[in-house]
Amino acid sequence: MTFPVDHWYVVANAAEVGHELLARTICGQPLVLFRTSDGAVVALDDRCPHRNYPLSAGTLLGDEIQCGYHGLRFDACGTCVWVPGQERIPSRANARVRPVVEQGVWIWAWMGDPAQADTSGLPATPWFDDQSWAVAHGMEPLAARYGLLIDNLLDLSHETFLHGGYIGTPEVAESPITTEVDDDGAIVRVSRRMERVECPPFYAKSTGLTTPIDRWQDIEYHAPGYYLLHVRVAAAGVAPSPDGTDADAAHVKVLYAITPVDDHNTLDFWAVCRDFALGDTAIGDFLATMNREVVLQDVRALSLIEQRLGDEWSPPEVSLKIDTGGLAARRVLEHLTVA
Repeated sequence: MTFPVDHWYVVANAAEVGHELLARTICGQPLVLFRTSDGAVVALDDRCPHRNYPLSAGTLLGDEIQCGYHGLRFDACGTCVWVPGQERIPSRANARVRPVVEQGVWIWAWMGDPAQADTSGLPATPWFDDQSWAVAHGMEPLAARYGLLIDNLLDLSHETFLHGGYIGTPEVAESPITTEVDDDGAIVRVSRRMERVECPPFYAKSTGLTTPIDRWQDIEYHAPGYYLLHVRVAAAGVAPSPDGTDADAAHVKVLYAITPVDDHNTLDFWAVCRDFALGDTAIGDFLATMNREVVLQDVRALSLIEQRLGDEWSPPEVSLKIDTGGLAARRVLEHLTVA
């Protein structure tokens, strides 16, 4: 399997990276991550150019990595600064450095040609740093190809069956959807509007709303690896505020960073941002726990599918109306991969 590499991918939660070496594989490429003494995040290819020993198995000396095999040292720019037994350092004895950006709770890395890295292509995640929103987040390893997670997130009708008792109600599967692809083919949008429907426990216990509610789901999929779900829930019949504040509704932003590890594994980064009960730690803990369980239900289901698929990449399958978003995303990904 090939991956579109000239893009930004989330490689770690910010709290995962400290002043020690962290090994992580992204798009089939092993990386080593660490923070320098001033807190800056560094990502290098996890390979000593001398004899390919993993740098992550070495030692961090100040802000330099010392290879654990023959002792070569590399600074935060990947430059080899010391070689044992000789003064002259070969010009090619450098580790490749990856452009990185720390944005809120996530660390992004550019997996293609470093010279082509453009931060204007980073998805916006303003809720991470906005005091009017509270954030819960985590990451779960997924033993399945990343395309399965994209399919899963673009078709939320599965909530009815896989996530009953959490976020799923009968109306999710029964409600029609609209699907659009931006003119430049970069964003797939899927929307679902549900009126006078059951209030699932995820929202009933966090917002205090009771059945019936009006529930909106507006998805944005930014290929290859960023997903944003805008959720609006309100008492049935409560229209958005004319001034745009929509103060009588609760809003949730559900974010996923879908990061391929290799052909059969994915890192499933998730975040839930809310604009209600900001100071209530109990509600924050409840939403974090419940959303993690929803993520784990997806992880278990997609892992079963991966086991069934094995090494097949285009198995025979039947598609339905609910798959229009996922199929559009597949076409966008195919275009990016070929390009």
